[in-house]
Amino acid sequence: MINLFYVASGGSLGAVLRYLTSNFYRFYFPNFPFGTLFINFLGSFLIGILASNLENQGTSYAFIKYFLIIGILGSFTTFSTFSLESIQLINDKKLFLLFIYIFLSISLCIFGAFFGFNINKFLL
Repeated sequence: MINLFYVASGGSLGAVLRYLTSNFYRFYFPNFPFGTLFINFLGSFLIGILASNLENQGTSYAFIKYFLIIGILGSFTTFSTFSLESIQLINDKKLFLLFIYIFLSISLCIFGAFFGFNINKFLL
């Protein structure tokens, strides 16, 4: 039952963080979805860091997995918004921006997760 509480409370916090971050970027960059790009990159990076630390004996496994990864970062990152913004770029006939957005989203998120997961190897 505690895991359900972790997911629910983390999910609400992640959703609010996504809303605030997305609106911040939309204000400064109204013509390109930098907010979602940044959110998904940062979330992927942080998920990589947390996933690599799940076996750390000093930190609660349930807290990291259910509150931070599934709850906060699961609701902070968003594939559905990425999909909708891609469709909006298609409808606006901004195909070049669409391809840049798709390329950056996929490559940066995979790089972010990889770097986050292996950050200790890079720093040592």
